[in-house]
Amino acid sequence: MRMTRLIVLLCFVLGLAISLTTLRAQQGGGAVAIDNDDIGGVVTGARGPEAGVWVVAETRDTPTRLIKIVVTNDQGRYVLPDLPKGTYDVWVRGYGLVDSPKVKATPGKAVNLTAVTAPNAAAAAQYYPAQYWWSMMQLPPKSDFPGTGSGPGGNGIAQNIKSQGEWVRNIVATDACTACHQIGGKATREIPKALGSFEDSVAAWDRRIQSGQAGGAMSARFTQVGRTRALQMYADWTDRVARGELPAAAPARPIGRERNIVITMWDYGTDKTYLHDEISSDKRNPTVNANGPIYGATEESTQFLPVVNPADNSATQVALVVRDPKTPSAADQPPAAPSAYWGDEVIWNSQSVSHSFAMDKQARVWVAARIRPGETAAYCREGGSHPSAKVVPIAQNNRQMQMWDPKTKKMTPVDTCFGTHHLNFDDNDKLWFTGSGPVIGWFDTRIYDRTHDEAQAQGWAPFVLDTNGNGKRDAYVGIMDPIDPTKDKRIQGGFYGVAPAPDGSVWGSVLGMPGSLVRVVPGPDPTNTALSEIYEIPWNNPKAAAQGFAPRGMDVDSKGVVWTTLSSGQLASFDRRKCKGPLNGPSATGQHCPEGWALYAYPGPNFKGAVDVASADSAYYNFIDRFDMLGLGKDIPLATGNESEALNALVDGKFMTFRIPYPMGYYGKGFDGRIDDPNGGWKGKAVYSTFATRAPFHMEGGKGTTAKIIKFQVRPDVLSK
Repeated sequence: MRMTRLIVLLCFVLGLAISLTTLRAQQGGGAVAIDNDDIGGVVTGARGPEAGVWVVAETRDTPTRLIKIVVTNDQGRYVLPDLPKGTYDVWVRGYGLVDSPKVKATPGKAVNLTAVTAPNAAAAAQYYPAQYWWSMMQLPPKSDFPGTGSGPGGNGIAQNIKSQGEWVRNIVATDACTACHQIGGKATREIPKALGSFEDSVAAWDRRIQSGQAGGAMSARFTQVGRTRALQMYADWTDRVARGELPAAAPARPIGRERNIVITMWDYGTDKTYLHDEISSDKRNPTVNANGPIYGATEESTQFLPVVNPADNSATQVALVVRDPKTPSAADQPPAAPSAYWGDEVIWNSQSVSHSFAMDKQARVWVAARIRPGETAAYCREGGSHPSAKVVPIAQNNRQMQMWDPKTKKMTPVDTCFGTHHLNFDDNDKLWFTGSGPVIGWFDTRIYDRTHDEAQAQGWAPFVLDTNGNGKRDAYVGIMDPIDPTKDKRIQGGFYGVAPAPDGSVWGSVLGMPGSLVRVVPGPDPTNTALSEIYEIPWNNPKAAAQGFAPRGMDVDSKGVVWTTLSSGQLASFDRRKCKGPLNGPSATGQHCPEGWALYAYPGPNFKGAVDVASADSAYYNFIDRFDMLGLGKDIPLATGNESEALNALVDGKFMTFRIPYPMGYYGKGFDGRIDDPNGGWKGKAVYSTFATRAPFHMEGGKGTTAKIIKFQVRPDVLSK
């Protein structure tokens, strides 16, 4: 009897607690149910509920700083779910507003917030994504191309720049300045006072692009395209910004399913660390490493991998290694000129130059990372014993590989003859690489695990087109030789992005103008049997429905359709099944399947005077969400919106834009995803990215800001918890 009374009493107390929590969340006019680890409430402004604005919660009470962001519904209601214990700063950010005062809050409490309307258009524009400011750039008119040089009577554009598109590709877009960092944010649309005093903005930009350890490369790029004309273009842009010109368009607030996003972020690395990539799971089976650590690659900046453990909200490091102490270091390259942020300090000091990852079934992390100086082992070179060296000897490469085993806590250096850059596993546990120049390289982890023999586990092959059309690889002419219809034809090929396809072929993107996708069928003995096909991006092709240029990242969906992002401001798909003509033979050399292409312009404003470009957004890489880890469906293409500061998802032929509103300055170089709980609904899965700008000090917060892991989840409803 007493036990029954006790149970009844406990149920009553529990029910009362839940009712009070719900009641607290209802204050202010909207019923918002929250649990003890949520913060929820209503956002109102001068005209009532504020729809489609972000509520940001930030705490430093966790081992590493944690940020969570959600969007309000039509009634201004919001729920920030699953918050660790701690005290949070909570505030409102949204288009047409300025940030509301930060309110201290703890999970389990209702927090109603008051939005603050921007006092004027200039104040509102400070919260616009970089793309809206970047789109104010005035491009040279199409009539200025081809360039006529910098000599007397020339227009200042290099003679090798044949079109506006090529100008954009070389000095504006993803193969140029936005290959490394965002442009258009406050740090880049203004000339920092710390840079010095100059007679005009052209001189200021001339000095600016020489700053820091990348200054030599930035400066050289301007010279290549026509230094004075490029400097004038950039100077005109910042001059107009300084005079008070504002973006011509304002961004729309999130609508529909865009409001269902939940963004979680953790700090990792240091204030001098920049990131290139991250990895959370095995791309083939994203249940691997469930609830485990997420790793970042720091390229030139540090000799470690920063790591975030979402299970306890901590950040740690894993040391990289080299075999040879004479391995070059980024510290060997001093700043070309002092940085406005770091002066003459050498802030990058990596020897391994870790770039990208692949995770295997055992949650081991394979890293494209340097372990030695450039000269390859004797078996790789001319006269070497390796079977692949007898076909294409390799004397030098820039980056090899390392493997981190989380069980043994050991980092193992692995030498490769070919260079490494991006890498992905096929279904047979074979890694395929980019960064190898005119060959495709692979590494068989099954052979390596069995033998621990680096040489036996690896191989490489030339890119050879079947131009004689006999269905097999035989004698071929060289890369620079004209096509001989009686022989095959070797091409340069060099992959940038790489992705094995469901049918066993391997696809790669090839940089350039217009650039291409290349398909490789390895055959039974890839070194001697691999055959390639090449499909150029439609450019100046009257048979194509749309034109574009300069691919970068790429991925393949479960149906074998290849997706790539273009410097022309588009996401492109290529479906080989739609090709009508022969896919080999002397005419199958690039522009022979325009019907296989579909191009989708990224949303948002375009540059002033743009003719060859579809959008001012810049996407570095793209990813196919084969397993519905984001929550929008299977096989959804995702792209890094590095100017729109967003994850762009193509759903039913239209883009959804999931912005990262805080801190401003999101710039990503890839996505991956993980399923922590297959039965956990939206909470059990996510897509991940990282702030991957080479200049984290350009982000909101300035010097001292660190990179972040970003977790994206789309819940069924704005108020799901």
